[in-house]
Amino acid sequence: MKTKYFDFEKQRPRISRREAIRRALFATSGLVLAQHLSFRAFAASPTARAKAVIQIWMWGGPSHTDIFDPKPEAGYDYCGPLKSPIETNVSGLRICELLPLLAKQADKYSVIRSMTHGNFAHETASYIVQTGRQPGGRLVYPCVGAVVSLAKGYESGYKGLVPPYIVLTEPQGRFDEAGFLGSRFKPFATGGDPSKTPFAVEGVVAPGITEEHQKDRRELLHQLDTLAQAMPANPQIAAATQAENRAYDMILGDGAKVFDLSQEKQELRDRYGKSKFGQSCLVARRLVERGIPYVTINYGGWDTHKDNFVTMRRQLPEMDKGMATLLQDLSERGLLDSTIVWWGGEFGRTPKVQWEAPWNGGRNHWGKVFSALLAGGGFKGGQVVGASDAKGEEVKERPVYPVDLIGSIYAQMGIEATTKLPNPEGLPTFVMPGADDGIKSAGLLKEVMPA
Repeated sequence: MKTKYFDFEKQRPRISRREAIRRALFATSGLVLAQHLSFRAFAASPTARAKAVIQIWMWGGPSHTDIFDPKPEAGYDYCGPLKSPIETNVSGLRICELLPLLAKQADKYSVIRSMTHGNFAHETASYIVQTGRQPGGRLVYPCVGAVVSLAKGYESGYKGLVPPYIVLTEPQGRFDEAGFLGSRFKPFATGGDPSKTPFAVEGVVAPGITEEHQKDRRELLHQLDTLAQAMPANPQIAAATQAENRAYDMILGDGAKVFDLSQEKQELRDRYGKSKFGQSCLVARRLVERGIPYVTINYGGWDTHKDNFVTMRRQLPEMDKGMATLLQDLSERGLLDSTIVWWGGEFGRTPKVQWEAPWNGGRNHWGKVFSALLAGGGFKGGQVVGASDAKGEEVKERPVYPVDLIGSIYAQMGIEATTKLPNPEGLPTFVMPGADDGIKSAGLLKEVMPA
């Protein structure tokens, strides 16, 4: 099976209303289809510490030395104008000066400063970080979101109206999220912008179309669907009808309400920030609060080949506000203990700045060492795992490979590494690679996991 990638830097396609509704119906029908599939060997432990994951995917690869691994001592050619990192509420842990709110929440998260895989290409690095596997093999493996949606969603008797794997707001596009699990395990990408009113979730909320108009459309559909009227007992038609009912429950019922941010207090919305990212963080909290096991916030704009520091000054305060409030809000609601927050991208950026034109202070791709962040779900806060060298160019101590981080997340969610994954070819495929698969590993993140 060959993975097909789409270059979102060149083009971001829009889909029609009809296609959006088709996708919504298909995503919802996956819940119906899953009832007929034999995944009985696959189940998450009922004693798992974590019930959900909010993944903040830093699309493009964020600069590790400009955010959670500052290197002011390396000099201006490495740190640029961001030369004054600030102390956090955890002694000895410093982060970028543009993150004052996250500095006050450092006791809730741990920073991994020694992530590594050595890959410098967006597509393949994204696949490695999201699956823990190396690209180019016979099979395309599912990403963490698809595996969690299987274990915590379809296989655990999930009954929610909203599909168990959501992406806010645009598809990630760098890899096939579902891999050999198939299209029913792809995420439901909302589209739209939660900072707008209404939040136009594709296939669910349509600007300018009233609820009464939606009901009229549905009634017309039923009048025209003579086959369903003639064969109501047919199993396939019955399944399609059930899928339609669930889809319209999303459009007209409680399913759509989870995306309605007007139900939140304005003061809280302001705390998250009025940006698309900030309001996406608020939607993510609402989703996990209602039992959605996996939510990805696809946060773009971090591929900073040019004008890196201009981007940092624009986007880091936005990230700071949304992410710090998310951690605090989850904690205040008693959700952080059961919700993993995973921040990171496909790699870091070159530690040495390219000052010359046309880069004007840009940073290129860097897969030798980069940072990630984990919070909640039983992971300890206030810790630093591993270290990069003095200039942020290499791993200095305790390398952490993507398979180590992913395996640690699965462990917190009660997903056994040796559990078989179903695949259409009947091959022996497992949640995590084995010792014979040749995947580099330095072990689970015991430093931040409970004893």
